[in-house]
Amino acid sequence: MKRFRERLKAFENMTVSYTDILVKAVAKALARHPHLNASLDGNEFKVFECINIGVAVAAPLGLVVPVVHNVGNLTLTEISKQTRELIEKARKGTLSKEELSQGTFTITNLGMFEIDLFTPIINPPETAILGVGSIKERPFVEEGKITSRLTMFLSLSVDHRVVDGAPAAEFMQTLKKILEGIDLTEE
Repeated sequence: MKRFRERLKAFENMTVSYTDILVKAVAKALARHPHLNASLDGNEFKVFECINIGVAVAAPLGLVVPVVHNVGNLTLTEISKQTRELIEKARKGTLSKEELSQGTFTITNLGMFEIDLFTPIINPPETAILGVGSIKERPFVEEGKITSRLTMFLSLSVDHRVVDGAPAAEFMQTLKKILEGIDLTEE
């Protein structure tokens, strides 16, 4: 992901954050695993048609989660523009009610604080939240030899009333493949 971001910057003159890339990758994974883009309302299970991803932001008055709406229909450039605007508004305290509502999945990234792994708390009424750790070069065994590789830890918290461990693991497996292949093309 780090190399992909650097390539975008160098060759396509695109400035995107790791969070922007993750928002796009998560949207692709959610399209393939819609049961994680869902909610439990009383006893009713509801799968959302739109993928609206909340991005946790540390703001002066505390954590806020502005929402990028209809992510599945946005390009990486559009996602980047919207997240930048939402983060700026969050830090200024000028987010509208609409910009804070209708999230269907949340991403929280503590990698910039050099946190490797943590357990994020689900943002109700959503079914899942993805915790993103730091990207670091770490030892890696490949074909019996120790080498180094850039790695990132992701942790997924899910509401087990809606999603069991196996479907959550399948979602993570899909997300891993998307991020490793950095296939963010439109389908």
